[in-house]
Amino acid sequence: MIALTIPKIRCGGCVASVEKAIHAVDASAQITADIEACRVEVTTSADRQTLLTALDAAGYPAEAA
Repeated sequence: MIALTIPKIRCGGCVASVEKAIHAVDASAQITADIEACRVEVTTSADRQTLLTALDAAGYPAEAA
């Protein structure tokens, strides 16, 4: 499981965009988002750096939580 903090995540639309970016890297990733904490937990076979790069490209820069 990879935990990430995404400061720009503010609503359901943001979560959908984040999920889309992550699923582009790993279609079978399982994602849990906490909008209030600006936190996302991802169960994936992808590595952390790949996720960070995909999220940055989608406009949602993230950092390890």
